Amino acid sequence: MSEPEDPSVSTNRTPLRSPACSLPTPQLVSSIAMPRPPLHVLLLLLLSLRAAPCPCSAATTDTLSPGNGLAGTAATARLVSNNSKFALGFFKTDSKSPNTYLGIWFNKVPKLTPLWSANGESPVVDPATPELAISGDGNLVIRDQATGSVVWSTRANITSNNTTTVAVLLSSGNLVLRSSSNASDVFWQSFDYPTDTLFAGAKIGWNKRTGLNRRLVSRKNALDQAPGLYSLEMTESNGVGHLLWNSTVAYWSSGQWNGNYFGLAPEMIGAVMPNFRFVNTDEEIYFTYTLHDDAAIVHSALDVSGRGLVGFWLDSKQDWLINYRQPVAQCDVYATCGPFTICDDDADPTCSCMKGFSVRSPRDWELGDRRDGCARNTQLDCASDTGLTDRFFAVQGVRLPQDANKMQAATSGDECSGICLRDCSCTAYSYWNGDCSVWRGKLYNVKQQSDASSRGDGETLYIRLAAKEVAMQKRGISVGVAVGVAIGATAAASILLAGLMIRRRKAKWFPRTLQDAQAGIGIIAFRYADLQRATRNFSERLGGGSFGSVFKGCYLGDPVTLLAVKRLDGAHQGEKQFRAEVNSVGIIQHINLVRLIGFCCEDDKRLLVYEYMPNHSLDLHLFKANGTVLDWNLRYQIAIGVARGLTYLHTSCRDCIIHCDIKPENILLDASFVPKIADFGMAKVLGREFSHAVTTMRGTIGYLAPEWISGTAVTSKVDVYSYGMVLFEVISGRKNSSPEYFGDGDYSSFFPMQVARKLRSGHVESLVDEKLQGDVNLKEVERVCKAACWCIQENESARPTMAEVVQFLEGLSDLGMPPLPRLLNAVTGGSPT
Repeated sequence: MSEPEDPSVSTNRTPLRSPACSLPTPQLVSSIAMPRPPLHVLLLLLLSLRAAPCPCSAATTDTLSPGNGLAGTAATARLVSNNSKFALGFFKTDSKSPNTYLGIWFNKVPKLTPLWSANGESPVVDPATPELAISGDGNLVIRDQATGSVVWSTRANITSNNTTTVAVLLSSGNLVLRSSSNASDVFWQSFDYPTDTLFAGAKIGWNKRTGLNRRLVSRKNALDQAPGLYSLEMTESNGVGHLLWNSTVAYWSSGQWNGNYFGLAPEMIGAVMPNFRFVNTDEEIYFTYTLHDDAAIVHSALDVSGRGLVGFWLDSKQDWLINYRQPVAQCDVYATCGPFTICDDDADPTCSCMKGFSVRSPRDWELGDRRDGCARNTQLDCASDTGLTDRFFAVQGVRLPQDANKMQAATSGDECSGICLRDCSCTAYSYWNGDCSVWRGKLYNVKQQSDASSRGDGETLYIRLAAKEVAMQKRGISVGVAVGVAIGATAAASILLAGLMIRRRKAKWFPRTLQDAQAGIGIIAFRYADLQRATRNFSERLGGGSFGSVFKGCYLGDPVTLLAVKRLDGAHQGEKQFRAEVNSVGIIQHINLVRLIGFCCEDDKRLLVYEYMPNHSLDLHLFKANGTVLDWNLRYQIAIGVARGLTYLHTSCRDCIIHCDIKPENILLDASFVPKIADFGMAKVLGREFSHAVTTMRGTIGYLAPEWISGTAVTSKVDVYSYGMVLFEVISGRKNSSPEYFGDGDYSSFFPMQVARKLRSGHVESLVDEKLQGDVNLKEVERVCKAACWCIQENESARPTMAEVVQFLEGLSDLGMPPLPRLLNAVTGGSPT
């Protein structure tokens, strides 16, 4: 039996020193099982993690001895660790559930959060009453008190019949079965058999001698403590960590240990990070960590949906604040919705059944267990006949399932369809770029793509359905299209007619219509054929925006008018993007906001027509070698212009509009380099009576405010944070995450913190883009540096409003010297302030 946790674990980091208490890590599971988050995401995870005050009374005992069993509910009978942090006892996950489990939870947290369970696969079912006791052979067992039968046992090999054993709940949360006379003689420990939670001091990895594999396994659902389908484990040969589905399909890997951290998790380094250790000997290979502050209430686990989570107890709200999840997108977890489903990260709910299918187990589905996915409404005709009467239903713009079978004989879509129809086990096919793929059996891991535009029209999956099911779908679609067109037209009219005139003219009046729109008369409802001609059949692609591609268009009228036409791809995503953009930018006008000229809404086609920006986007000129080098005066005016545009969105519209994705790529420049905020596909419109909006995370990594990651309420201050990050890039002419800022994973040169520190020392001239060769206004540089540092304060209340930023940049007010962003300073190696 391997040893209990080692209190003398050596480290590769210098511990954080703080006068009160050190920050515990938020990066526990994710350190070896999560994809690398950018630095600002890591910073958020370290924000305000402190131990919650303990509302519980002192423990009476942490030891279970022979003859003194533990029976009853957690409220009346439990073991409590010596430091009062952990408790062990019997619990129910729901008052209506008949199942009782033995488990460990945080004693200091009033909201029950199971961290480990002994009998997840064999709960004690009412009306039976369980007892935890030391059996005659020295093992720890759960007995049914009524029958005396053993429900669960440690099944340890007790070395001597004369040995008396005791069970002790250690201060680490480890339950050990050991000799009563020799504490180092351990026969069994819960740390060797983790469930879904990684405790500080526990190990993830292998005992090469015994073959013991310590791994995390998700729970079946929100109530059932039985093992689920997802696991976090380490490869025995090389120590690479994996997140796995059904112990077979890896959907993320950690990379190898390089002496300091795992290759794909460099966020493990830093002054405030915990003490990490990776061990690879002839006997063991494992990863472990210890906290700087052992009293911290941090929960790190693998949830039922296959995502790692890290959270801390928020005592003021009496609830957990989950401030980190990886993968960030739920649909990046393999088969997260089960078979015959479609996963859509931008939908609510995320999982839905394919056409012709219904949820197989609604109760499990609601509890987060979607392993059974969806079942057919109508069985295939193939079950009773030749199957040639079956039909196919097309699902467009999706990520295709894995494990496709390539059919080399098929040279057309019809041949591919025929191959599938003649095979009773075939459930779907796809014909793409001359390749025929067919799938047999259950269809897993189908995802609705939000970036289908980057691949043209995206893949199309043809799902096999019974003929009468297809007929029902078509009837439903016919009615749905008619109703949808009517509703869509009404909704669009409601939005666009709010103070605007919608004009639709035949092609001969098209030039006049464009002139009217540009003169401010109204927004045009274009015909698809007109836009197809104007863009030369969408031949000149300018770039990709959210959920669509942007094409250059030209109408040869009087005058000649240049257009930027965004084609939204995918029926579902296109409709969401269409409504978001029309509902925000479609009803407002400002010199620093891109102008929406019109739209097209024909059948399933959704297009948006904007004024053409000849100087493209800001990122081209800041980061690309073929862009124009913007002089300092231009950069300063661009900074003010963007601030004015955001001020208008936040305060001057009927409703507050939060853009949610401010970055250089979404700042366009007209012929005179006047900035125009663009791409409102993620915008959030708030009524004035609401000060906060709790939404799912949206935006671009590198510009996201901490509120998005933490899941707390957000306001227009998220745009302020993103704007601040853009200002740093305006100053330097490089991305904040540029590799040249870092050396061997050292974040001490992270540019925003360089600015914050040099601002205090008065040497801001060294921060400016070298391409400007020192030709700058240093007072303006200092002003922009101050504004940027105020904008990225982790506490949103400390950030200025965009109106205050405009006043400051125009020299009409003073923001004063900003404090060093506390979290950024700590993670990038600064001393506590």
